Amino acid sequence: MARVGETRVDLQHLLEDLRDAYTGSLEETIVTEIMANALDAGAAIISISVNPATSSLTIVDDGRGMQRRDLARYHDIAASTKRRGEGIGFAGVGIKLGLLVSSEVLTETRRASSHVASSWSLASRYRAPWKWVPPPGLTTARGTAVRLTLANPLSPLLDAGFLDEAIRRHFEPLFEPVFTTILARHYSRSVSVHVDGRRLAPVGTTAADVVPVSIRMARRRTPSAAGYLARHDAPLPMERRGIAISTFGKVIKRGWDWLGLTPALSDHVTGLVEVPDLSECLTLNKNDLLRTGPRGATYLAYRKALQEVVSRQLTAWSDARSDLPAPPKPARLDRDLERVLEDLAGEFPLLQALVERRPGGQKRLPIEDGREGSAMRPLFSLIRKAEAERDEVEIPDELTSVPPASDPSPAPDSAPPEPPRKPSPEHEAAALPGSGTTRRRIHYGLSLQFEARPDDEELGRLVDSTIWVNGAHPAYRRALSSRSLGYHLALTVALALAPLAVTPAEEHLFVTRFLAEWGNVSGLRASRGARRQRLSRSRGTAPS
Repeated sequence: MARVGETRVDLQHLLEDLRDAYTGSLEETIVTEIMANALDAGAAIISISVNPATSSLTIVDDGRGMQRRDLARYHDIAASTKRRGEGIGFAGVGIKLGLLVSSEVLTETRRASSHVASSWSLASRYRAPWKWVPPPGLTTARGTAVRLTLANPLSPLLDAGFLDEAIRRHFEPLFEPVFTTILARHYSRSVSVHVDGRRLAPVGTTAADVVPVSIRMARRRTPSAAGYLARHDAPLPMERRGIAISTFGKVIKRGWDWLGLTPALSDHVTGLVEVPDLSECLTLNKNDLLRTGPRGATYLAYRKALQEVVSRQLTAWSDARSDLPAPPKPARLDRDLERVLEDLAGEFPLLQALVERRPGGQKRLPIEDGREGSAMRPLFSLIRKAEAERDEVEIPDELTSVPPASDPSPAPDSAPPEPPRKPSPEHEAAALPGSGTTRRRIHYGLSLQFEARPDDEELGRLVDSTIWVNGAHPAYRRALSSRSLGYHLALTVALALAPLAVTPAEEHLFVTRFLAEWGNVSGLRASRGARRQRLSRSRGTAPS
């Protein structure tokens, strides 16, 4: 009889790899993961306490709690009852990192008549045994409590100041009154956080110039994203500069690099925008967002809308950097690339998020609504270029992608106001951010930028909806000297878009298809130019 083997897992090595996937310190990650679990459970009160005498950290919430079978499954690595998009967490790995710093992880949970507790520890590299223990009474009517007995008595997790700062930085929207309305859709009860018996009080920005932000997608009556932009008189600390984006109250990214903007006074401007829809785009470490597939298309669409809002406000503040000379680009290259993307978007649907608005409307973006068997739904409404260039749009003080509704009651001794024009089913108006009255066309297409990366062997890279061409690459310099820059840029765009459009096995086919389409577009333009020249010569030699 053959011997039956057994698969062994190096748990410590696995947990250390998970730890390295997060950008912050391990202690900071543990705090944010436990906070995220409490928020996902619908907690309204989260209490955190430290006991230096016993080297223990205790987090108690009044959320839904768990049944006995759920707590048993809670000890399995990567096991979770959550679904992506329903909350901050979804993978079931974050809380397990507490095993790396604790001699014991005690979890008590109460839900309805179920009231159980377990004790868990990392006994060796390959074993993490747990057992049922009598509940110590950390929870009250319902909820979950986690107590970490730390192996290091000098751990930052025993410092109330460290906990306060980490929670405020990673969950800033919970302490900003401006986000109360948009967060109330997900958190039906107002969330309060207590550290060592002291409630973390709400705070507001101290900037002299604060502008609200409200972005609405498709035909939604309520904002899809909300927040603010602020300009300070004095330079901000490094960790406060730039625009931050959050989902369900968890800050995901902050700075200018991810948004692709470089304002002249970047050290004076900050901001924060909450986008609940981006919860389905979170990566495992919850510090980044997916850029490929349908979820990546969702992120790209929101990023482009936010980029437009922020860049226009920066222009209004005269902070936009416009003095940087752009590298030379062949004439009409942008137009050729737009036509290629439009032609390929039907064959490669994930490219539709990068298609520029053209006469007749922008392409519909392939965004799933999260239900099985559901069809793709459009994220942006169709907007006709002719109307956008003809109509004058009055800009409100609040940055918004849809004008606010006017007061329906007429003023005394005045004629009744004209009812607002209702958007047609196939398109709706989008107000432009800023101040004053303007007529500007909104761009939501692919952009081409240049950078110098001498040590990078790649011709270019796709960052969100911008392709950054490596101007320091030897092939780029050769293309400039040989007057073949157009073909070089087309090849760079094709290589950068391939990972977004297709699977790795089909990238070569996509590049070939892209270059063929680009050749057809360029050839058609050349043939039209030659025909115009012939007509011009014939008219010039024709007898009068």
